[in-house]
Amino acid sequence: MKVLMTGHKGYIGSVMAPLFRKAGHAVVGLDNYLYEGCTLGESPPEIPERRVDLRDVQRADLEGFDAVVHLAALSNDPLGDFNPECTFDINHRASVRLAQLAKEAGVPRFLYASSCSLYGVAGDEPVTEEAAFNPVTPYGESKVRVEKDLVQLADDDFSPTYLRNATAYGLSPCLRVDLVVNSLVGYAYTTGEVLIQSDGSPWRPLVHVEDICRAFLAVLHAPRELVHNQAFNVGRSEENYRIREVAEIVRQVVPDSDVTYAEGGGPDLRCYRVDCGKIARVLPEFKPQWTVRQGVEQLYAAYHRYGLSAFEFMGTKYLRIKRIKQLQSEGRLDESLRWRAETPVAVV
Repeated sequence: MKVLMTGHKGYIGSVMAPLFRKAGHAVVGLDNYLYEGCTLGESPPEIPERRVDLRDVQRADLEGFDAVVHLAALSNDPLGDFNPECTFDINHRASVRLAQLAKEAGVPRFLYASSCSLYGVAGDEPVTEEAAFNPVTPYGESKVRVEKDLVQLADDDFSPTYLRNATAYGLSPCLRVDLVVNSLVGYAYTTGEVLIQSDGSPWRPLVHVEDICRAFLAVLHAPRELVHNQAFNVGRSEENYRIREVAEIVRQVVPDSDVTYAEGGGPDLRCYRVDCGKIARVLPEFKPQWTVRQGVEQLYAAYHRYGLSAFEFMGTKYLRIKRIKQLQSEGRLDESLRWRAETPVAVV
């Protein structure tokens, strides 16, 4: 298929685009390059791409595609809290507009990267796709709004699918260390401390970035009737962990590390376990291959191989919120997170 992939330069997209190409699909990327140069190790292979802000996409950008894979978003809670209105402008309004334009352009399939964070405060019992939404952050709320609006666009000619990704982890060319597993391993490797920011009790469903990509590929390959206007929790039911359990795995993997708790870290409102039985039943092609322990081992090996320093780990390169603030302080991004008139240049 010919696939337009938004956010192909991001944490998930830089893993997904090569996987889709390996599966035989023609992928065209669309990204605003906010994180250009923020790579660990080798950059992913170049693909045909368009440097476009999601809010500026035109119908002509979407014509001729068999599917849109929509990954682009302001992609974590600190960034969402930093500018909630901008979060809703990009994550919600621009995403729905993208889907409307795709429908007008005759694109039959629309795969939307939603998130299990829309369950928010869900307690200790695993939740299915039928559970109530209870987001506690602008990021989670933006995912709820998009899903509700896309449901209204679904018809015989336009088929959206909502992939509610568990919390991602694992190695990517466009690394993020503001994800819990990636962060815990990074702290352990660079400081010797497996630093827990909460009291360690919250539940998180966790899924490797490569397995997220496999789920999208399985949806793309699935018969339309199986995935039309359907939501899927993406992950494995047995891969739900309390944060303190993840920290203990990290301690066991990273030599000479000890678990510590940040001063004043209390319970985290975001607490949810998810049931991933539906995707396993409906999409047998989806066969996740990673466990958290394997992911921790992969990350530790990569941090060691590339010599990740504490300065890099805690700097602007791999932390989304710090990268955005840096670009604004340099006058390269305006308050609405748009590039200013000058041509953006990669900062490494």
